[in-house]
Amino acid sequence: MDSVEEEVPSGEGEMEELVRPSSTNVPASVNEHPPSHFAGMVRQKAYVFDGFGNYFNKEWDLGEGEGKEFCWYHVELPKVRQKCSQSAQHLIDVLCPPLKLQDILSLASNGPFCGHVDGALVFRVNSPGPISSSFTFRLAARITEKSVITVSLGRVPRLGFSPVGQSLLSEIPSVENPSNYKRGSTKRSGIVIKEHVLEFLLTMNHSEEADNPVPKSISNLVVHVIDTHVDHLEDVVTKLEMELETVELELDRGGFALKKEMLDDRRFPKMHLNLQRLLQVIAHGEQVFPRVKEKCLSKSWFLSKDINSLDELIGRLRRLKENVGFLANRVTAIQAGLDSWQSEQINKKLYYLSFLSIVFLPLSVITGVFGMNVGGVPWTMQNNPEVKDGFFKVMVLCVAMLLLVLLCFLFPILYSHVMAWYKKRFLRRTWSHNRRSCRRTIGIQERSCCPRID
Repeated sequence: MDSVEEEVPSGEGEMEELVRPSSTNVPASVNEHPPSHFAGMVRQKAYVFDGFGNYFNKEWDLGEGEGKEFCWYHVELPKVRQKCSQSAQHLIDVLCPPLKLQDILSLASNGPFCGHVDGALVFRVNSPGPISSSFTFRLAARITEKSVITVSLGRVPRLGFSPVGQSLLSEIPSVENPSNYKRGSTKRSGIVIKEHVLEFLLTMNHSEEADNPVPKSISNLVVHVIDTHVDHLEDVVTKLEMELETVELELDRGGFALKKEMLDDRRFPKMHLNLQRLLQVIAHGEQVFPRVKEKCLSKSWFLSKDINSLDELIGRLRRLKENVGFLANRVTAIQAGLDSWQSEQINKKLYYLSFLSIVFLPLSVITGVFGMNVGGVPWTMQNNPEVKDGFFKVMVLCVAMLLLVLLCFLFPILYSHVMAWYKKRFLRRTWSHNRRSCRRTIGIQERSCCPRID
């Protein structure tokens, strides 16, 4: 049975990239990186391309290619909780020399950027969110005619290459069934695709690009780096959309306990915040990548077909932004539905409380009236002539206070009715006065028009 080495999903939606064989075997000592102060935290990958579809591992010397050859140096920063200055220290440790401080700052700073730094084209789409978040993306590149240096936060899916003729999608797959081994059945020909790999391919909306061809020029490599960034964003959006579909189905089937749990966990506000972070990352790409295309137009070594590829990637970003906006609207609608459900539950509880108040309010009034410490209360044998009018006076005071409260509540309604009646009367008087004036004017005109007969 044939075996392949592929990229499989791992952790926070990222890829656990297995070691891919290069197109030519290289001794292990050649690809050893020099020791760094942050050994084990920063991953470094160095490749050299011959321009004919082949690539080789090389030592980490940050040198330029010769002839048709070009080099790619990739740095993966650890996706752990740390300050931006610590990320800059990692880059200084692995990129200096020959890079200078201005190069490090252009690669490690937050926010979008595209411009020339020390003769090289530099762009970055670094979101300022917490580094440990799954919705914080950082990608920066320094491009010259013979080399590319890229910096990413954590692993980027499909950043590796498939040698020519070793594409996973062009092979005939077979299913791995443990029962076949127990029965001692014969092995089927074809490549075995594990369940988690197949599930990952099914969740991708761009599975035709799961195996990347080896770049033959610097412009191919630049398009490949940007393409993998856009693919990563699309994977995250697809995962969010599937999660939202699952939550909506659970809400339709769930009851009081599930909705109460979602409200207590603030699940949808958190999801809305993550979508806003994702929109910020996409907006950074919309700002940077068109400027990258404009600056690459002036480069003689940047192929025209790769310019068209950049246009397609920019269009994909814009469509992705619309899709994220739709998801944000759906999350807002679901949260509004939950808020409405919570309001209904509160109204039901208030209804029951009001019903109890209606039941016990007359009893409270009765006990309050007959518990007054005044004379003349009925059925209490208080017949002393000096205090027999006390109860009557207190009741008169209570009625007066009740009328005053009712008047305060009814005054706006009475005032509006009185004003409406006054305006109606005023309009009626004005209309009758105008009608009399009109009749008088018409009579005068008729008398003046008729001939006088002596």
